[in-house]
Amino acid sequence: MEKLFVLGTGNAQAVHCYNTCFAMKKEDEYFLTDAGGGNGILLALEKQQIPLEKIHHVFVTHAHNDHILGMVWIVRMIATAMNKGSYEGDLHIYCHRELVDTIKTLSCLTIGKKFTAHFDRRILFHVVEDGGQKEILGDRFTFFDIGSTKEKQFGCSIHMDNGVHLAFPGDEPYREALLPYVRSARWLLHEAFCLYSQREKFKPYEKHHSTVMDACKLAEELGIPNLVLWHTEDRDLAHRKENYTAEGREYYHGNLFVPDDGEVITF
Repeated sequence: MEKLFVLGTGNAQAVHCYNTCFAMKKEDEYFLTDAGGGNGILLALEKQQIPLEKIHHVFVTHAHNDHILGMVWIVRMIATAMNKGSYEGDLHIYCHRELVDTIKTLSCLTIGKKFTAHFDRRILFHVVEDGGQKEILGDRFTFFDIGSTKEKQFGCSIHMDNGVHLAFPGDEPYREALLPYVRSARWLLHEAFCLYSQREKFKPYEKHHSTVMDACKLAEELGIPNLVLWHTEDRDLAHRKENYTAEGREYYHGNLFVPDDGEVITF
């Protein structure tokens, strides 16, 4: 992978930005992770000039609505392109076993058979297992169960052919059991629900989330040189980057990224 396209940065209740999801580019292909909570994924892709015809690989982390509902629109639009003959190849969806039925059911309930007819023909599901590895677009992906107590969720660790190691432990705080997947990462993509100074207002710990301080202290302790913070509240987007960076700098001395929707990060 060469670049990370930030499609959304908000949590499930965000209305001023899109739900957290992203794409990574390898040459002229894209690997999509999650699709947010609705058809906003289509606008996010359009703004980033990412054509659906260049998305052949999608990783869906878990069944929460702010991560999975956009998949119905991805399926519909790519199936439409297949029907028109403008989409070459197959769409590969990577997810844990239970999500296969969830994605199929949501699609069958909300879009027509002319789209869902491609399931298991040209829209192919690949069940990921804890610690399982797959080569995708020339890079080595290791998928892992993050150990969520809310909803079964997987993250991934990516060893890229350019030598970069990136770790994405989903949208919950890092757990010690994930150390083998995160230990040598040069990039960590971590959720930060809110500022630690605003923890009483947003109550992140009650929601099984962390704060900017927590994520930054973690990256500092693990010696990870590049940290991306997202999956945040959206009450003050105009100052989010400034405020999160200021709090983060107290605990972390690496390269800190607090992206807005639509930003592009080069590895």
